[in-house]
Amino acid sequence: MFNTKKPTTTVMSTEKTTSNGGGNGTTLISSGTTIKGDISSNSDLRIDGTIIGNINSNAKIVIGNSGVVEGDIHGNNADIVGKTSGTIKVKELLQLRGECVVNGNIYAGKLQVEPTATFNGQCHMGANVVDMASNETASLAK
Repeated sequence: MFNTKKPTTTVMSTEKTTSNGGGNGTTLISSGTTIKGDISSNSDLRIDGTIIGNINSNAKIVIGNSGVVEGDIHGNNADIVGKTSGTIKVKELLQLRGECVVNGNIYAGKLQVEPTATFNGQCHMGANVVDMASNETASLAK
């Protein structure tokens, strides 16, 4: 009578998703959800599903244990527990936790890596490294 299995939701889009909230709420992409496209937000993001595209937030980004991101991540803070493939640029603190797997270069003001985390790529740290990385990317595009 009662179905205990939760349905999965798949969203397929190539458009950019934007959240212009006041930064007070947290956007959740739950497990079983797949989004194809870029996400831009002014509030915190928690990803437990799959994102195929770039993530840009002016707040904290959390990639949960079941979260998968195939694209670049840009934010003020990030906490990675799941899997990512792409460049990560974090202005303040980047935490690589638990059994996370990060494949790609990282640029962070500060970095915290737990012993069980896996990271493959180059690491650039410092207060202004994210701004310098953004300027290098812009100059290479010209």
